[in-house]
Amino acid sequence: MGNAELLSIHVHPVKAFRGQAPREAVVEPWGLAGDRRWTLIDHGGKVVTQRQQPRLALAAAELLPGGGVRLSAPGLEPLAVRAPEPVSTVSLEIFGDKVEGVLADAAAHAWCSAHLGADVRLVHMDDPATRRPVDPEYALPGETVSFADGYPLLVTTTASLDALNSLIAQGGHAGEGPLPMNRFRPNLVVAGTDPWAEDGWSRLAVGEVEFRVAKSCGRCVVTTTDQSTAGRGKEPLSTLGRHRRLDGKLVFGQNLVPLSRGTVRVGDAVRVIA
Repeated sequence: MGNAELLSIHVHPVKAFRGQAPREAVVEPWGLAGDRRWTLIDHGGKVVTQRQQPRLALAAAELLPGGGVRLSAPGLEPLAVRAPEPVSTVSLEIFGDKVEGVLADAAAHAWCSAHLGADVRLVHMDDPATRRPVDPEYALPGETVSFADGYPLLVTTTASLDALNSLIAQGGHAGEGPLPMNRFRPNLVVAGTDPWAEDGWSRLAVGEVEFRVAKSCGRCVVTTTDQSTAGRGKEPLSTLGRHRRLDGKLVFGQNLVPLSRGTVRVGDAVRVIA
């Protein structure tokens, strides 16, 4: 793979909110430290994402010491939310999984509800080591995940995005391209590979940390959401449907599970082990 390197790191403290791009991040067994440890749920306990609420793209969350988050969105005063004490939990549903979480305070619920114009509550995952196992079809025993869609990390490559944007430019919705990488909400972005090289990866080292590639990432309507305006289009799903269909899914990027702990840093060498 030559001189592949880690181009950028992305941590999304609240699922579906805009995240941060730190220069380095600690890798924990369930994902990057602080990534998707918070999520919104509706009155029925189901997780709310950009699938239902594209306006979530306009809200931002940054990590605070101690696991809290600072929320910001257009038209609202920023709000600092502390990680709640896990004295009791609520049950929530995320893609069919029943998971326990800890409710934030009433001010956090009110802030998030005001942004969306809908009744939602903010929930914290207090103990990612025990709360939610990875899909057993693709997991090793004991692997767990935060409130991410299904796996601890998502890796994408700039070469594949360039290739996808070339296909979009040749297709029926060329006016929507080129798309930025934030449409795909990855954790790790790798530069210096061939297009679609990640299809053949099974084990990967980023700096000092090793990862197992669990499966290709099936994409949804969130990728059609402009992360700066919350508007929706047809791409990239239209083009992925023609060129990147695998096992009935439209795929872009690879889901990773850490095999070791450590810190990843922008500029780290990326090596394919297998």
